[in-house]
Amino acid sequence: MKKSIALTPDIETLFGTRDENLHVLEDGLNINIDLRSDRIELEGAPRDVARAEQLFADYEYLRRSGHQFVNGDLGSMLRVVVSDPNATLRGLAEAGRQRSFGRRTVQPKSPNQRRYLEAIEQHDMVFGVGPAGTGKTYLAVAMAISALLNKQVNRIILARPAVEAGERLGFLPGTLQEKIDPYLRPLYDALFDMLEPERVERYLEKNIIEIAPIAFMRGRTLNDSFVILDEAQNTTSEQMKMFVTRLGFNSKAVITGDVTQIDLPSARRSGLIEAVEILQSVNGLAFVHFDESDVVRHHLVQRIIRAYDEHKARLAEQQLSLLEPKSEPKSGAPQANITDAPPRPASLPGPREEPHLRN
Repeated sequence: MKKSIALTPDIETLFGTRDENLHVLEDGLNINIDLRSDRIELEGAPRDVARAEQLFADYEYLRRSGHQFVNGDLGSMLRVVVSDPNATLRGLAEAGRQRSFGRRTVQPKSPNQRRYLEAIEQHDMVFGVGPAGTGKTYLAVAMAISALLNKQVNRIILARPAVEAGERLGFLPGTLQEKIDPYLRPLYDALFDMLEPERVERYLEKNIIEIAPIAFMRGRTLNDSFVILDEAQNTTSEQMKMFVTRLGFNSKAVITGDVTQIDLPSARRSGLIEAVEILQSVNGLAFVHFDESDVVRHHLVQRIIRAYDEHKARLAEQQLSLLEPKSEPKSGAPQANITDAPPRPASLPGPREEPHLRN
């Protein structure tokens, strides 16, 4: 099926840098897009062409309505639309409204990101679990900044387990705070992206924003606070239980982690995995699970995550096949016993012994 769409003013912004967005549509919808001087020609299966036509119509409607796509939002939304038959560009843009966080305006770039922000708004404790690059930490910090600036809370507390593969705090030079800072750098990066550096420094000096390892949380009750636990997959069961019981009045907690990147010793079970199992049925909590389609970093990150998942699935299949018992022979079939030699007939002489020679 072929379909022609007339070119409209500013439609080229939909194409992306070097037409990368058109390539996303061609690969995702399995269609061919041909740009002519006055029109766009679509060719493919009727259903796929109809989806592409609807996408162009949605973009034109949003553009005329004054909607602006920033920071790669459009490319991320297009990837969601082509991967989810029920998603539309207009639906994503309107349902995932833009939110202002300090000096940044953030637009959810996937349905799961939208559910994540809504869950944080509606619940006092939220678990965000998924692979790297899905915006778990960044969006949590953004919601914390918004709550602080709107005077919904009096302070922000950002915690992280000081656990990394092959390293310990003692090997780093400097004071305790200087040793801790490298582990907490992603949280600093998100803060400086949301607020002016001078304001961040002022908040840190006055402990309005506090960044600390999770070990510093023991014994505290956190009232009027927005608390974020990042890299929660590296907490032990005891640390996780301690953290989730710190929540005081008028406070929110967000716990984020990636269960595929656990740096704990093999004998220790991740506190995040255990918490998701134990707390799943507790009222007032929300769990948002991200996947590779929510990755908002370079498009290669999605492919890398998919490759690791496929490799893990292959290893699991191989291990399962090794553990499966071998099939037994059918009943009634003669069974050869290779360990027992067949009896020698009595009429046949045994093997002749070689004579022993004496000197």
